Formats: sequence, structure tokens, C-alpha cells
Amino acid sequence: MIDWKFAQATATRLSRPGPEMSAAEVAEAVEELRVGAARSEAPVRDFTGLHSTHALGAPSPVLVVDRPRWVEANLSTFQLMMDPINAKLAETSKLPTGLSRSVGEKVSGAELGALMSFMSTKVLGQFDPFWTGPHGEGGRLLLVAPNIVAVQRQLDVDPHDFRLWVCLHEETHRVQFTGVPWLREHLRSLMEEFIDATDLDPQAMSAMLQQALSQAVKVAKGDPNASLASMFQNERQSQIVDQMTGVMSLLEGHADVVMDDVGPEVIPTVAHIRRKFSQRRAGGSGIDRLIRRLLGLEAKMAQYRDGAVFVRHAIDTIGMDGFNAVWSHPSHLPTRSEILEPSTWVSRVHA
Repeated sequence: MIDWKFAQATATRLSRPGPEMSAAEVAEAVEELRVGAARSEAPVRDFTGLHSTHALGAPSPVLVVDRPRWVEANLSTFQLMMDPINAKLAETSKLPTGLSRSVGEKVSGAELGALMSFMSTKVLGQFDPFWTGPHGEGGRLLLVAPNIVAVQRQLDVDPHDFRLWVCLHEETHRVQFTGVPWLREHLRSLMEEFIDATDLDPQAMSAMLQQALSQAVKVAKGDPNASLASMFQNERQSQIVDQMTGVMSLLEGHADVVMDDVGPEVIPTVAHIRRKFSQRRAGGSGIDRLIRRLLGLEAKMAQYRDGAVFVRHAIDTIGMDGFNAVWSHPSHLPTRSEILEPSTWVSRVHA
């Protein structure tokens, strides 16, 4: 379905250069991010009460990468995620063959590469929970150095404080997955359910394409619930996406709360950074906002915002120990509706 090497080559060819930096500045930024990730672990674990169970094997590595290496890392994960779909297609004999397959794979690779090139300029960091290293390492933390430097310069904030602030957020994700042993498999199971619910029948695909135009109009008009991804989901997949949205809102909101609440102890300018960063999230040109809506990035921003409101309400209402019940069992995870109405989650879990 996708020529992965062509996707990587396309993304590399289209990749925009990062900010101008001397060799010494690059070395300083890379080293400071590595140190910042290590420095963040203890305060994040102390604040959250989450401690590694070593359920995922050896400690997960921290990689400070450039844009092409971020693309490479994510394409390898996407390829693993796509394997079940390819297998499903093969079982139904619906995979194309010959020249049509080769051309189709190149076209898909070019489209994916262009998308990844765009995304590679936006992401500051991420924790990839599905990567497994050669020595049993579970997950890896990626920090995209040129993007962190570019945003820090754009916001005109203290570079040392900003780098540590980003590390606190991403380290929280690593703590979430290493401190909650069932979380990775739960997310994986939701993804597998989504794939199993994929309807490969040509008539079903045609019906979804017919609905795509109306969905595209909604996106252009600013409907926050519409995106390119939502155009190609059947009813069962939409239900699964709602579950995943609840989980991702929790994870992102929790990380935002941690980075801000731990921040004052180690980052003197954290309030100033948050104010400038929030203004950046809400800004951008009309075209930029349209692209973000089309790609679902506006929905991603909502996950940060709504998730943080949920986490703060829970902690303020029942304390950190009460909130941490969310990590005790998959059934305690908030639904998408509970993220928007935190009191309903508190009532359900702590009745």
C-alpha cells in the first residue's frame, strides 16, 4: 500500500532546514536536552506518584533528533501499524498487483512523505510507546532539537528554561507508560480494534468517499469535530476514536499540568513561557489554521486544553491519590464525554 523508502525520501527532500545554528550551539542544545530529560524524571515521578514497574523491559532511551530522523522514527512505527491492514487485504485478495500496485505505493509514499515533512516542523517531542529496542527497551523518547530551538526563538523566552519545560512534558509521557504497565497494550488493543473495524468492501469505501465532500466543507467552516481522518471512519471506528480521544486527552492534559506545576520549582520563568506558548497555540494565519483543522491538529490542541481542565478538576476535588485511580485499571480511564464533564468521572470512579 505504501512505499516506505519513497515516503522517507520524499519527506527528506521536502524537509525545511531548521534555524541557523553554529556547531557549538547545536552541541549545546543537544546536550542540554539530554540532561534536561534525565533531570526531569525525579521531579515528575515525585509529583505524579507514578514509579517505573520495569514492565516494558530495559529503560527507554532518550534520542535528540533532527527533522529527518523524527520522520524516520515515525515511519517505522507507522509501518508496523499498517502490517495488520496489509494482512487483511491479502486475505481478501484485494491488494493490487503489477504496475498498478507499484504506482499506487509510490503515490501513497509521496503523499505520506509530504505530510510527514510538514509535521516534522511542528513536533517538539514525543514518546513512542510501541517501539521495542534490541535489548528489550520499551518505548523511546524523541526530542526534536531544531523545532525546540525554533519555537524558543519565536517566543523569545529563556532557552534553558524552555528546553527543560519541554523535557518535563515529554518525560511525563515516559513516566505514564513505564509507571502504568497495562497502558501500552490497552492503546495497542484499541488500534487493533480500529483496524479490525476497517471495511474494505468497495461499496462501503464508495459511500464514505461520497460523504467526504460534506465533511470537507465542515472542516473549512471551522467545525472542531471534523477532520480529514473523520471522513473515512465508519460508525464502529468512530466509537473507538472516541475512546482513544479520552485516553489521549488524559495523557496530554496530565503532561501539561505536570510541566506547569513542577515547573516553578526548577524553571523560574515557567509562567511567562506558558503564557507565550498558549498564545502561539491559538495563533497562526487563516491558511495555517485551515491546514491544522484538515490534519486534525486543532483537535489535538483541544486534547491538551480539555485534558488539563479534567486533570486539574480531579486533583482539586479528590487530591492526587484520588486522581491516580485513573491508572489503576482500563475501566477507570475517562471517556471522551467525561473529559468534558470531569465531575461525572469522579462520581463514577469514586462513588
